[in-house]
Parts: sequence; structure tokens; C-alpha cells
Amino acid sequence: MQLKTTQRIELPATADMHVHLRQGDMMNLVVPTVRQGGVDTVFVMPNLAPPLTAVDKVLEYKAQLEALEKNVHFQMSLFLHPLVTPDVIDQAAAAGITGVKLYPQGVTTNSENGVADITAFYPTFAAMEKHDIVLNIHGEVLEALAPEGLSLEEAFLPTLKTLHEQFPNLRIILEHCTTSAAVEAVRACGPNVGATITAHHLYLTHHEACCDPFAFCKPIPKKPTDRDALVKAAVSGETKFFFGSDSAPHPLESKTTAEQGKTPAGVFTQPYVTQLVLLALEEAVERGVITDDDITQEKLEGFLSRNGRRFYKLPETAPGKIVLERKGEKIATSIKSETVEVGNSRGGDEVFTLTWV
Repeated sequence: MQLKTTQRIELPATADMHVHLRQGDMMNLVVPTVRQGGVDTVFVMPNLAPPLTAVDKVLEYKAQLEALEKNVHFQMSLFLHPLVTPDVIDQAAAAGITGVKLYPQGVTTNSENGVADITAFYPTFAAMEKHDIVLNIHGEVLEALAPEGLSLEEAFLPTLKTLHEQFPNLRIILEHCTTSAAVEAVRACGPNVGATITAHHLYLTHHEACCDPFAFCKPIPKKPTDRDALVKAAVSGETKFFFGSDSAPHPLESKTTAEQGKTPAGVFTQPYVTQLVLLALEEAVERGVITDDDITQEKLEGFLSRNGRRFYKLPETAPGKIVLERKGEKIATSIKSETVEVGNSRGGDEVFTLTWV
């Protein structure tokens, strides 16, 4: 596909298998942007305040989301915590909850109540394996625990291998891969291990993330070679890799007024997620990382839509379709309501215009 000169692309609706939709006024602002980005199915993160550790609280949150947008399928998750026992997993399975999110303690936003000792949760993982509930992993260690010379993500990869060996029938997703080592680690595991790749990790490196508050996120973008490995995985055609935006809104003021080193971690891409993936691939062709021939209709549909649905055992065929056309549209600087404003990633850049058909 000659993406640079392509004027029109028709795709199945995108499945975004990693989103942060927040609470209160922020939730009210962000949820309506899901379909704006061409998405009809999302896997929702549970790191609210307080975190979602009970089935009834997850279902209550789902009802709030559905009240805001009835045309999106919200796949829900629990926050891994000592309260999430095997009995709670039994309840979650009966309620149709799709996954459980593992946050190592203290590694990212609202993860203070996360996991310090993974082995303590082996009985919970066994219950998840029994009920075929997905384990979603934020795969990083605390900075103090990372050996010198290894990124926080690379230091976590042996734990991924161990979990897969201990629970070979447990479906595991290494969320928001950022390194070539993570891509290879996922490939080395069996078919029950997959990985999400964000839009922003397809175009950002540590050079932007260290200096631009709107590019700062966890896990931090890495070297250009890591970014390019993610691009190649996204167009590899391998069903292990699929889209999860990790779109993470923070109030604009908190991004622009924070002291150096204290900017909240998160890149907000939700209103343009599909277009940003295409923009990242277009730029990768220009860099010579991939060729036009690497970008096919089948591979775009796989990465953006079908692979994620297949891994989660959802219907692979999305009922809705989206059309992307070149009309000179530019990404808005921000989205806002009367009470909150959020800055968009790559505001001002030209992207495809997206419509539903």
C-alpha cells in the first residue's frame, strides 16, 4: 500500500485493547472521543482512585461508561490486589469480566496499591487460568530493582517467562511494549502470550519524552531502534501483536505547570488513535524502516482490529466500518469541557479524516 499517496482507506472498526477512561468530569469528556478515533471496542483499565478490586464496583463503572456511549463495547478488568482472591475470580467470570490488570507497585499512575510479590498471587492466577480470564501486565520493575544497563521493561521480562511457564494455559498480555527485547520475549512464548503496542510508541523516542510533557509516559519511549522494532512487529502479520493505545488523559494544566521531573505520565491519543497509527507507519516508510509493501490491507486490519478481538475471544468481524480520507484535517491542540481540558498528542499535525459507514 502506497500510504503516502493513498487518499482513501476503508477498515473494520478499531479494537483498542488498552484505554484509560478515568472518572468524573474527565470520564465525561474522554468517553465520547472513543468512537471519534474509529474504535468500537475497548479494554478498560481499572487503576481508578480507589482501584477497582471488587466485581460490583467494576460493573458499576461499566454502567457509567455505557450511559455515556452506548455504541462502544466496554471490556472490563479488575485491579490485581490481595482483595482479588480466587473466589473473586469466580465472581468475575460469572459477571463477564474479561481480565485482571497487574501493576507492579509504584511504577505508574495510581499503582501505589499494586503488586509487590507476584508469587503471592499464584492461587489467583490458577483461578484465572481455570476460568480463561486474561492477565494484563504492566511489565516494568521499580527503578531501584533494575540491574544497571537494563530498562525497567527488560528487567521485567524474566518474570513474564516465569509466569508463562508456571501457567501455560493462562492468556497473558504484555501491555504497551516499548523495546525490541520485549517483542522478542513475546515471540519466544507460546500462543497464549500476546502484546499490545500503542500508537505513540510507534513514533516517540526518549528524546521527545524527556523534554515534551505531552510525550512523557510510562513506560518511557526508548531508543529509535526500539521504536522501529515495534513498527516492524505491528506490520509483521503476527497475530500476537495488536493495538492498545494506552491513551492516558491528564488535565492540561497538570502537564504544563508541573515542576521538571514531576509531569504526570500519560500520552493522550484517543480522538485520533487510528489516524496516529497510520501516521506513524507513514513516517516509518520515510525513514526506510519498512517499505510500502509491508503495509497491506490485511495487516492493517489484523493489527488494528482482528488480532486483539481474536486474543480476547471476541467476534473477529466488527459490525461497523470506518473510512479514512485525506482532506487536510489537522489534530486539534486539545479537547475540553467547561471543567477540564486535555492536550492531544501531536496537535497540529495533518491526519486522515475519519468517518463511520
